[in-house]
Amino acid sequence: MAIIPQQTLFVWSDIENLGDLERLRLVLEYMPDEELMQALEKERGKGRDDFPVRAMWNSVLAGVVYQHLSVESLRRELSRNGQLRFMCGFRNGNVPEAYIYSRFFSNLQKKEEMVNAIFDNLVDELEEILPGFGVNLAIDGKAISSLSKGENKNKKKDGRRDLDADWAKKEYKGIREDGTAWSKVVKWFGYRLHLIVDADYELPVAFELIKASTSEVRQAHKMIDDLNEAHPKLIKRCETLEADRGYDDTKLYEKLWDDCEIKPVIDIRNMWKDNDKTRQLLEYENATYNYKGNVYCTCMETGKVQEMCVGGFEKDRKSHGTLRKLCPAKQYGIECKYANKCKVRQGIRIDIELDRRVFTPIDRASYKWKKTYNKRTSVERVNGRLDESFGFEKHYIRGIKKMKIRCGIALCVMLAMAVGRIKEGQAEKMRSLVKSA
Repeated sequence: MAIIPQQTLFVWSDIENLGDLERLRLVLEYMPDEELMQALEKERGKGRDDFPVRAMWNSVLAGVVYQHLSVESLRRELSRNGQLRFMCGFRNGNVPEAYIYSRFFSNLQKKEEMVNAIFDNLVDELEEILPGFGVNLAIDGKAISSLSKGENKNKKKDGRRDLDADWAKKEYKGIREDGTAWSKVVKWFGYRLHLIVDADYELPVAFELIKASTSEVRQAHKMIDDLNEAHPKLIKRCETLEADRGYDDTKLYEKLWDDCEIKPVIDIRNMWKDNDKTRQLLEYENATYNYKGNVYCTCMETGKVQEMCVGGFEKDRKSHGTLRKLCPAKQYGIECKYANKCKVRQGIRIDIELDRRVFTPIDRASYKWKKTYNKRTSVERVNGRLDESFGFEKHYIRGIKKMKIRCGIALCVMLAMAVGRIKEGQAEKMRSLVKSA
């Protein structure tokens, strides 16, 4: 907490009845920012202190909490709301000019590592106070457009142009209820915010903001390595990681399971040829599988095809485990004239090394896979809060340094509010960014 040390003879009589300011109190009290404050105060030295560092920082946090899209909007709120000024630490009644905020943000941009350290400290604290935090993770990339409309021919830096952003596009595909296919292509100029969140509590555990065109898969590899280094206990605790088909990559499956023992629950793209619906499974003449991991057996007498039953995962068999598939006739009592001769009647084991994308530690054909994959929407809800509650859907930010520091502060506010609510017995509201305590 950025404590305001100076005293004043005037105290708000109703300061205890904070109302909507309770949300800001939670953030200010549980934000581990003392090291950052001391560093900024040391840099200021003995210069003019009309607007103290701690008051400026607190007002920046207030701007995030109360969803102010611009500095001018925040300044107007501070001008009319004396209780908010008092809580931030502006004791003389004056409000900083816009250029003072610009200078302050410039200083904050130089302290990006310290802001990231605040984020990591909050994640560590949640590991201690939140049962099961980090057991199930989800990853996704979020498009954030720059205020700039496109690339500038003039490459001269002047603080107004965005010379860091670039173009990217993402295609969405699906099937309508009538069976027809649809697709939608989204293009934007700006950045991509990559988030790893706890899929159960919907709280961020890692983030990285990069240019929009950077590969999602490549960034996922880096973020998992960084997360393992920064939070090894969390990685050891983690059991699953959910992601959409944009992260469908053999090396990522291998990194997650072979190196970290995290079960990848990632949607799969069809990389097979159009006329290649199924493939024969190993030496079994009547067993086939498709690209989604469904395994089928064929009655050699009648030609009838049945999907084989899920039999679970055997971690200690082979080098990285095997999936079991069971005979549907034996499990469901289905009549099969070829049962006595069938080689798969006693079930089969599939080494996941056969195809790491198709065969994963959690069987793609199981209800467990579908149930676990549904947790992936947690990262979309966190992205939605960033858009709606923290104003990233409509903003006034240009440049990757500014964008990184704003994203970092917003995510720190999200975590600090969660820590505050948990420690004050309001765990059911840990994800609420709008409701007062």
